[in-house]
Amino acid sequence: MIRRTLMFLTIAALLLAGLPAAAHAADATRTPGSSSYTVSLTSNSSGTTWTGHESIAFTNLSADPLNEVYLRLWDNYHGSCPSTPITVTNVTGGTPSPLSVSCTALKITLPAPLAQGQSGSVGFDLGIVVPSGADRFGHDGSYSFIGNALPVLAVRDGAGWHLDPYTNNGESFYQLASDYSVTLDHPSSLLVPATGTSVDTPGGAGRTITTATASHVREFAWAAGPFTKTTGTTTTGVTVNVYRVSGIGSGSANSMMNTAKNALVAHAGRFGAYPYGEVDVVLDNNFWFGGMEYPGFILDLVSSTALAHELAHQWWYGIVGDDEYNSPWLDESFADYSTDLYRGISGTNCWNSVTWSSSAERISNSMAYWDAHSSRYGTVVYTYGKCALHDLRRLIGSTTMQTLLHDYAASHWYGISTPADFKAAAQAATTIDLTSFWTTHRI
Repeated sequence: MIRRTLMFLTIAALLLAGLPAAAHAADATRTPGSSSYTVSLTSNSSGTTWTGHESIAFTNLSADPLNEVYLRLWDNYHGSCPSTPITVTNVTGGTPSPLSVSCTALKITLPAPLAQGQSGSVGFDLGIVVPSGADRFGHDGSYSFIGNALPVLAVRDGAGWHLDPYTNNGESFYQLASDYSVTLDHPSSLLVPATGTSVDTPGGAGRTITTATASHVREFAWAAGPFTKTTGTTTTGVTVNVYRVSGIGSGSANSMMNTAKNALVAHAGRFGAYPYGEVDVVLDNNFWFGGMEYPGFILDLVSSTALAHELAHQWWYGIVGDDEYNSPWLDESFADYSTDLYRGISGTNCWNSVTWSSSAERISNSMAYWDAHSSRYGTVVYTYGKCALHDLRRLIGSTTMQTLLHDYAASHWYGISTPADFKAAAQAATTIDLTSFWTTHRI
């Protein structure tokens, strides 16, 4: 995701205060998994308030018992805890604890521990109130953007429960691929672009029911408003829908449509066929960021570079997942490198302009570091990160690099990438010892 960096009054160390003690799992298997989300929501007349029900079915994939699950209510960052825009009530399937991690985490203790292979489910009533602002969660006048609003399951792995704080500088997200079925009841005057493939049916008087389904996605996002919609199809058969707010003309929409179609085909040619069948691109030039990606759903300024980057995220984080809080370079550096390839930029000599601000600064630092050094985040993770990948390509050869990334995506399809995984895969692809490369490039 392309974000403009901000200075923060509260650094990550303060955000981390009050974190619940992690229940460390000896088993590194990521759990809970095989999750299925079923959501039914009804909006008010403007699409700024949504109420209804969500249920989540899941399986314990780990050999260690699963005693509880955590819901991440990411958008409660945008409230003033304990007053929150996302409310969860009437929980079934377990016993809820008070909200924690600045109201972005909700522990639900299960009735009995789940052994490996056993399944459980939780359900709850859900309320969403979209705040004002052109943001990934916010409304710009009559246009609402609803990213990260659905509560999602936190991941437990060998490091324990991942209960990192929200970051507005980048992303905190770390999700396993899941299935979604989301029913959105809204006024017919509002178009509702969303993750997945949508079908509209008549609702009550003056209302439409949009049912969106998506398989093997890490999250679900949607928008609502009186958008103007344009539809096209890539040469590989992917449907592209461009939605624009009233201030954006048809020429800009057509240009972005062409970028979307071309970038999707190019990325797929390098990293594997796009598996979801449809992409919705929502344009608003009032966003304070360049763009934000969700599975099959993108918020963007009218910027072909930003759009190519966000579409690259369909592979780097969407298909090949990672822990975005602890290893943001694994998707941001890769998405920016992919954007350079799409634009025909070779990155020649880009590493020559690298200067480090301290001995602690490295491409592979976590968002805890970047939230405390926010002015350096874009430079190091995006620019130095993609320059490192260009250098790797020059070192091992373009054909080897292309095969490496294609095969790495295939071997981590719908899975999770880690720094150790990628470094091992890169080393396995070449006879050149890469030890000094990683040291020099601070990875």
